[in-house]
Amino acid sequence: MTGMATGISAETSFIVSENDTATSYGSGLVAVYATPALVGLMEKAAVKALEGHLPAGQTTVGGRIDVRHLAATPVGMRVHARAELVEIQGRRLTFRVEAWDEVELIGEAAHERFIVDQEKFVARANAKAAALS
Repeated sequence: MTGMATGISAETSFIVSENDTATSYGSGLVAVYATPALVGLMEKAAVKALEGHLPAGQTTVGGRIDVRHLAATPVGMRVHARAELVEIQGRRLTFRVEAWDEVELIGEAAHERFIVDQEKFVARANAKAAALS
């Protein structure tokens, strides 16, 4: 790894739109920030924390996320997530992630990502698709 150590972190944020709601995702019947969108925001923060810390040709893929969605957020409100790398175990990286809207903590998660060789990973996925042809 190029300078990877526990404690590295990053944040990401955006404003919730109609496309980010549970009704839009089909994950619920209310027009508030969807849990699947929250998961995506949390993963994005973890990926951002790793920028510049992986060797060339390496990337990470999500393997597990244990998320608690704690509070509803309406359309038009800014949400942000902060991911911190808390454990490195071989290729497995574990993050603690928290998310807030402009009022309160809306989510928390334990998130695992795995370091992979990007070219080999994509080749395996493409081979799977080719097997169906």
